[in-house]
Amino acid sequence: MKPMNADVLIVGGGIMGTAAAFFLRRRGRSAILLERGLVGQQASAVNFGAVRRLGRFLPQLPLATRSREIWAKLPELIGHDSEFLASGLMRVCYREEEADIFESYGTDAAHYGLALDMYRGQAMRAKFPFLGPEVLAAQYSATCGHANPRLAAPAFSRAAAREGAQIVENTDIVRVEKDGDSFRATSADGRSFRAPNLLITAGAWAGQLSAQFGEPVPINGQGPQMGVTEPMPYGIVPVINVGSDKLEEIIYFRQVKRGNIVFGGGRRSTAYLDERRAKVEPENTLTQFQRLRRLAPALARLNLIRVWSGVEGYLSDELPVIGTSRKVSGLFYAFGFCGHGFQLGPGVGDAMAEWIDTGSTSTPLQPFDIGRFLS
Repeated sequence: MKPMNADVLIVGGGIMGTAAAFFLRRRGRSAILLERGLVGQQASAVNFGAVRRLGRFLPQLPLATRSREIWAKLPELIGHDSEFLASGLMRVCYREEEADIFESYGTDAAHYGLALDMYRGQAMRAKFPFLGPEVLAAQYSATCGHANPRLAAPAFSRAAAREGAQIVENTDIVRVEKDGDSFRATSADGRSFRAPNLLITAGAWAGQLSAQFGEPVPINGQGPQMGVTEPMPYGIVPVINVGSDKLEEIIYFRQVKRGNIVFGGGRRSTAYLDERRAKVEPENTLTQFQRLRRLAPALARLNLIRVWSGVEGYLSDELPVIGTSRKVSGLFYAFGFCGHGFQLGPGVGDAMAEWIDTGSTSTPLQPFDIGRFLS
């Protein structure tokens, strides 16, 4: 069977891979995107949907800012807004020492061009009257927001296809290798695909592929615990999350304009990579409602209508792998976003397309080099 050929092979059809395919085509590079199931089925679809810069690892802010600029242009760029809303985003805390950390973060983030506001006491209560009495302080970003994760990756995939990318779904890639000057990807049913460049964006499964090039990483799959309530009158505009080093306190929620409350947080479940799924643990859902009651008491009276989980990839240091292989020329990685990759997706796709096309990228990505895991 004759292999399909392109300038770039992309293995993994989440928001990173589909955005990369789109931006590669905008640069005139041919691309084949290979997805085991349907595009946008895994982490890109099951996540919370926050489009945030607030609270990120500071060296990640340039990439988050690049991505935020793309989110603002989605309708004109890909013909779909993915329900992106610049609603604002706020993180709150229950203790003074956490408020001090917020203040310090705000000072440091300003050096990266991210302006944040702090609220306490009566000023906080007046602006955010739905907060519970235990909330001590709030840090707010007006430029953050949320989008619909079930729509974003498919929208990028359709746009990439319109630009001429080949989107190959239901294709399980079992082997990737360098063969002379090009890469060959082989599917479970024997089809093969070739290109001089390979970008691996396969989420929790990417470590299985990087290991085939002698670059194993400490990645494991975990399942977010998500839920949505019945609708209530729309009135809570910003995304809200609790900033704490205590896992048992973490909760986040957003209200969509239809009125429903989407929420998540707390302990994640084990993900089963062979089954491509993770399960919701009922006891965690009950605990989430207790946390919601503490954060925003009125929400605890709502009825739950759906819960879900999925497979996200987590690396041991809670940071992704983004960049080039240390061992194989023409090989690129973007995976392991540890539950905070959705906002970054368009920026990652743009940056990787730039890197593949020009040999470098204008956005600093050194902290995410795979070399940190190689002895």
